[in-house]
Amino acid sequence: MTEIPEGRKRILYGRRRGKPLRKGQRHAVDDILPQIRVPLDRDSIDLAGLFGPATREYWLEIGFGAGEHLAWQADHHPEAGIIGCEPFLNGVATLIGKLEENGSSNVRVHNEAAELLMEKLPDASLDKGFLLFADPWPKSSHKKRRFVSHKNVNALARILKDNAELRIATDHTDYGAWILWFMLQSKDFVWTAESPSDWLVRGPDWPKTRYEAKAEREGRRSVYYRFRRVPRA
Repeated sequence: MTEIPEGRKRILYGRRRGKPLRKGQRHAVDDILPQIRVPLDRDSIDLAGLFGPATREYWLEIGFGAGEHLAWQADHHPEAGIIGCEPFLNGVATLIGKLEENGSSNVRVHNEAAELLMEKLPDASLDKGFLLFADPWPKSSHKKRRFVSHKNVNALARILKDNAELRIATDHTDYGAWILWFMLQSKDFVWTAESPSDWLVRGPDWPKTRYEAKAEREGRRSVYYRFRRVPRA
């Protein structure tokens, strides 16, 4: 596996906008997003203050796309405060629509690069993390843009609690191998799979995303990794 140099802060790759936002989407971005955006104006994010005292767990989804998975989890786990990271404004607007439809108020949004958020999260503060169908950047010259790297794996290890679960999924064979290589290099995570069904099947608490559905239509099989944060010494 080729080592990727990691120095300065991540540059945000990919699109920020797609098709022009419709009236309802523009309302979501202009009026609702500011109310649920995670503030980064302090050295550390106060999760209890962000979500309120009734929240029992804190979760993070990096790159939620159009928000199918995040909205489902928020609806089924109202006790969890979930931060979703997604710079693509069309996806943010779609997620907000889903949250309003479900009546979910336990989601906050960061619509910039996830690294900027992670560096502000307290140590051992998250109970669960998700990285689902991130852009595989398949060209060799673009692999340095992949989210999974030593730097980001270390950042996730810092902010996840002991025994917290990290779920990562992809439909790209090369990226699947890349993910395993980096995760298994880390002393902070263990892969929990004991049989092929543990990483070839999503499970009932892992809803399908539109990216996964597209992969199925195009004949690609997805993998679903679960890693556990090793308890600190």
